[in-house]
Amino acid sequence: MLGLYTHKRYLYHHMPNKLHNETSPYLRQHQHNPVAWYPWGAEALSKAKDENKLILVSIGYSACHWCHVMERESFENEAIAAVMNAHFVSIKVDREERPDIDQIYMIAVQLMTNQGGWPLNCICLPDGRPIYGGTYFRPDDWRNVLLQLAGMWQDRPEVARDYAERLTTGVKQSEQLPVSRIPETYTPQDLAAIVTPWKRLFDNQEGGYKRVPKFPLPNNWLFLLRYAVLAKDSEVLEHVHFTLQKIASGGIYDHVGGGFARYAVDGQWHIPHFEKMLYDNAQLVSLYAEAWQQRPTDQYKRVVAETLEWVLREMTSPQGGFYCALDADSEGVEGKFYTFHRSEVAQILGADADLFMQYFGITEAGNWEEEHTNVLKIDIEADKMAYDAGFSAEEWAKYLAHGKQRLLDYRDIRVRPGLDDKLLTSWNALMLKGFVDAYRVFDVPEYLRVALENAQFIRHYLYAKDGGLLHQPEANGKLITGFLDDYACCIDAFTALYEVTFEETWLYEAKRLMEYVLSYFYNQDASAFYYTSAAAEQLIARKQEIMDNVIPSSTSTIVRQLHRLGLIFDNQRYVEIGSQVLANVVPQMAAYGSGYSNWAIRLLEEVYGCSEIVFTGPDYKVMRKAFERHYIPNKIILGGTKETLPLLAGRVGSTTRAYVCRNKACSLPVTQVEELLELITQ
Repeated sequence: MLGLYTHKRYLYHHMPNKLHNETSPYLRQHQHNPVAWYPWGAEALSKAKDENKLILVSIGYSACHWCHVMERESFENEAIAAVMNAHFVSIKVDREERPDIDQIYMIAVQLMTNQGGWPLNCICLPDGRPIYGGTYFRPDDWRNVLLQLAGMWQDRPEVARDYAERLTTGVKQSEQLPVSRIPETYTPQDLAAIVTPWKRLFDNQEGGYKRVPKFPLPNNWLFLLRYAVLAKDSEVLEHVHFTLQKIASGGIYDHVGGGFARYAVDGQWHIPHFEKMLYDNAQLVSLYAEAWQQRPTDQYKRVVAETLEWVLREMTSPQGGFYCALDADSEGVEGKFYTFHRSEVAQILGADADLFMQYFGITEAGNWEEEHTNVLKIDIEADKMAYDAGFSAEEWAKYLAHGKQRLLDYRDIRVRPGLDDKLLTSWNALMLKGFVDAYRVFDVPEYLRVALENAQFIRHYLYAKDGGLLHQPEANGKLITGFLDDYACCIDAFTALYEVTFEETWLYEAKRLMEYVLSYFYNQDASAFYYTSAAAEQLIARKQEIMDNVIPSSTSTIVRQLHRLGLIFDNQRYVEIGSQVLANVVPQMAAYGSGYSNWAIRLLEEVYGCSEIVFTGPDYKVMRKAFERHYIPNKIILGGTKETLPLLAGRVGSTTRAYVCRNKACSLPVTQVEELLELITQ
């Protein structure tokens, strides 16, 4: 589809630039700018060298509000476009489509300015080495910067070359870690050293951290939930649940249509930056499902169900793939699609309106900066209102669902936010795992059906001819080789899919992809994984991705999967590689725990162990479902009636039994879930 804004006043005055054949909605959004944009590729890079012009790399993504603003103010400005066209080869990059390019130039800008973000604008020499950069620029500032850099390149090119040399060296050296000795053992004190300073960041009034804006950061809370249970830390456990209730109650959650916005701009989780990203929602589904398993809470279950309904309704392709994002803006106004005036709600709901408006904090004056405009939110104790009004739990659930559906039907008539319909491998795998995790906990057959359909979509549309992965489906002759996160997330999702189906195909597919990763991404000498394949386009640097962010890093995810597959297949090579990379990272973790949360989950398995739970016999699937009613972190589940996997060999019989294995030793078999739980927790 044509991206999020089609700027009509340029549609007929400007012939399309070089972006008109692109499939990315973000790139196509810019196809009628007066800027002579090129996509990243040989044509643009060769032109820069042939004409000895500086390269302007401008990076953003479809749901990026300030990217839209800079486009309107600068890239549609004829005078500024004339400067760009005269002095630069201008390249537009969708950061979600080419995260490898974004990674390099983001590091460069962070080294220059100590900050980053999008839009990301980097000025480079004709060979691609960066010399200047920043994020959003006001129009006059942008024009002045461009003219100054163009003048320097004409009059003092040696200054630019010298700076490019030093900056590129910094880019190459960033996030390189020395090879460390693997400790004899990791201890609870290692974890405490990470968590203790982390606790000081907790916002005890509003949940999350004492900072604004507030990001959900689902992997942070997943680690802290598991840590709290295993370490018996009630303070952390209560803060995790308090935070999850605050997030689910605030306006960052779409109470009408399901799904979470990317972050809240205020300190109360109330006013979202309204863009909805697939990767956030995938991880939050997994998090809330696991939190419900640990502490069954109606709100958690409701959030999971409504979010998955939104994904199926608005974010799923006919082939079973999952789209990337919904924009924050509609009709050029941020949040317009999602907000309501009190009069609208009163008219839609009629006699049911008063209690509904009280529940969601809807007022005549409004609760947002725009007059009379309301962003729906609730108090974390709001469901108690049901009992005060005389509703049973079932009646209240029906009342809320009915009111929400009527508002949703009304809202669907509005002009919708733009859809970014890219189908990215890593994000699809994250959402696939979200459906698997929801199925594991809530046992809703539809969730498993969708997960299996998406897994087949990945295998059909996202596999490369050499057996590796693509980053997105091939289109218009454009083929992007898969990145490490594509492999890591797929391996994770396929392994999880095995654990709820016990279909060994998914395990062997995960193992095959892991072998590909070790062949094309792993540097044995440095004990490190590169983000890009050895077979991919060579950029000015080949980088690792170590620190966890909103999405866990590709390296931490692949290291966790090396450990899991190493245990499942009794593959010591996998275990040893993963253990060495973990040892390299552990010394960094205490200084910034929230930036290493996925690594910390792996560390939990070292400190507290990982239970390999085996179900065999005729009713092995039934026993698995009964077991999943209990919260047990740090586990791998295997099962079946075949003896092809090492942990099932010699353990399959005519009676349904369960075993707990650790450190290459297994318990005697038990026949009851209660006995199994005793073995795990003793």
